[in-house]
Amino acid sequence: MKSTAQLGRTAVRTLVATGLSLSLALTAGACAKSEDDGGSKDKDKGASGDGGQVVSSPSAGNAKTCTIDQFGAEKLDLKNATVGFSQSEKEANPFRIAETASIKAEAKKRGVKLLTANAQSQFSKQISDVQDLIAKGADLLVIAPLNSDGWGPVLRAASAKKIPIVTIDRKINSKACKDYVSFIGSDFVEQGKRAADQMIEATGGKGEVAILLGAPGNNVTTERTKGFKDRIKAKAPDLKVVFEQTGEFSREKGQSVTEQLIQSNSKISGIYAENDEMGLGAVTALKSAGKKAGDVKIVTVDGTRNAVQGIVDGWIHGVVESNPRFGPLAFQTLDTFTKGEKVAQDIVIQDSAYTEKNAESDLSKAY
Repeated sequence: MKSTAQLGRTAVRTLVATGLSLSLALTAGACAKSEDDGGSKDKDKGASGDGGQVVSSPSAGNAKTCTIDQFGAEKLDLKNATVGFSQSEKEANPFRIAETASIKAEAKKRGVKLLTANAQSQFSKQISDVQDLIAKGADLLVIAPLNSDGWGPVLRAASAKKIPIVTIDRKINSKACKDYVSFIGSDFVEQGKRAADQMIEATGGKGEVAILLGAPGNNVTTERTKGFKDRIKAKAPDLKVVFEQTGEFSREKGQSVTEQLIQSNSKISGIYAENDEMGLGAVTALKSAGKKAGDVKIVTVDGTRNAVQGIVDGWIHGVVESNPRFGPLAFQTLDTFTKGEKVAQDIVIQDSAYTEKNAESDLSKAY
């Protein structure tokens, strides 16, 4: 059997998305492929290292694509273009820090002029931010949306100037190849399923679990919740979800919600936090309540260094990775598109995971 590193190198060499001509100069620290519905522990042994992302391979003929002619824009040379990047959240979150750093690094590497804005977790500000990027002369836009809905004003402004938009991490609820070009991100339903698999393993498939929901109004929260619940229902009917409350993807809110949870249900077996920050907040709450490491099984999604260290320390059972290093793939997509070639409307990356088996050895690969 090939090693994880060998599989990663092979996967990077075979980046494929039907209709997408990606020739990424990404290094060999690529993600191991995600589990299928049946699950495979072997596929969770390796985690992303230096930012390599493996792209899923849609079945031939099924992947929807987009060209610049279909979109109605004009061809241009990316090196001579101005790209606007809109970050959604305060960069206290390691995911957002790594995401922005990746975008900036790739722009610098390619010599592309980059305009940036940070909405500081305020949706109204993000709308005005993107409008301002357009006013400042952005030819192309990369947006990490705070919410999935409410983008009408931006889409109308971009459409009037035929500005192509690529969204990363979260989707905009609008029409691909009309209002935006491509979405680049993880399979969030699959992430929820894989988190459920880890929770089932941790609890033996019995007991009561809580969900710390992400921020409302975006597809990440909806899909990570769906994946988790569907898997629990199918594989562990004796594991009951008895508590759900938003922690808004923040550590502080995750802590306060967990404090409420402990007071209302001292017998909780596990906590599924839909991002690492909420999971780390839950750890703080459990410590303050006098719980011991492992008393409550915690499974999270992201892959931050603090969360992976939590596995090493025994407070977190497992972490499903969500790779934030979108820079190389976002700029390659824009480059391919602006040359007039086809790109996929949905570009789904494949993430790995951290468990007690690989957390310590792969800690340096976390962000």
